[in-house]
Amino acid sequence: MRRRKIRLSGIYLGIILLFIYLPIGFVALYSFNESSSTAAWKGFSLKWYQALFQDASIVDALKNSLLLGVLSCLAAAVIGTVGAMGLIKARARAKGVMEYVATLPIMIPEIILGMVFMAFFAALHLPFGMVTLVIAHTAFCIPYILTMVKARMAGMDPALEEAAMDLGASPARAFFDVTLPLAMPAVLSGALLAFAMSLDDVVISIFVNGPKLNTLPVKVYTQVKFGVTPKINALCTIMLAATVLILAAYSLARRGLRREEAGNKGGKKER
Repeated sequence: MRRRKIRLSGIYLGIILLFIYLPIGFVALYSFNESSSTAAWKGFSLKWYQALFQDASIVDALKNSLLLGVLSCLAAAVIGTVGAMGLIKARARAKGVMEYVATLPIMIPEIILGMVFMAFFAALHLPFGMVTLVIAHTAFCIPYILTMVKARMAGMDPALEEAAMDLGASPARAFFDVTLPLAMPAVLSGALLAFAMSLDDVVISIFVNGPKLNTLPVKVYTQVKFGVTPKINALCTIMLAATVLILAAYSLARRGLRREEAGNKGGKKER
C-alpha cells in the first residue's frame, strides 16, 4: 500500500513538472530551429542567436533592464534590510499596521501602482526615464526583501547582538559583525527574487518609462503584437540559462557557508 502511494505521488509530481517545464523546453528547442516557423523542425541552427546579438535595439534594451535591476535591487536591499530590522525592534502599538503597510505594494495590482507612480512623477515634474524607473522598481522590490529579512531576523537570538555589545562592541559594530552576516542569506534571497521581478516587469515600466528608453520586457511585449520570432525564443533561452546559473552559484555558496559553519562548530566542540 505504501509503495502504491509513493508511485502515485511520483506520477502526480511528474505530471505537474511536465506541465510546468514542457512549454519552456519547446521554447528552448525551437530557438535552435533552422526555420522561422514553430510548426515544423527543419534542422539545427544558431542563426537566431547570431541575429539576436546583431539586433542593437534588443541588446540595448537588455543592458537597460540589467542596469535597472541591479540599481533597484541594491537600493531595495539597503532599505528593506534596515526596515526589517526596524520592524523587529519596534515596540510601537501600531507595529502590525506598519508591517501591513510595508508589504502592501505586493498586494496592490501593478496597473494601479503604475498609474500612481506616473501621476506622482508628473506632479514632481520628473523626466520619465531611468531615474523614474529605478524609483518605481525600488519601491515595489522593497517588500520582497523586507519580508524575507524580517522572517530571518525573527528566528535569530537577540542575545547574540547583546553579547557582542557586552564585549565592548558599539551598536554599529555589533550590527555589521554579528547581525548583518546572519541576515545576509535572506538579503541575498530577497535580492534575487526582487531582481527577477524587476527584470520581468512590464506594466509599471510602461507607465514610468521614457520615450527614448526601452527595457527588455517592454521591447518583447511590443514585438509580440507583430508576432513572436525565433529571436525571442533565443533570448528567453539565454535568460533561462543565466537564471539557472545564478541560482546554482547561490546554492553552492550557501552549501559552502553551511559547511564552514559546521566545521567551526565541530572545532569549537573539540576544544
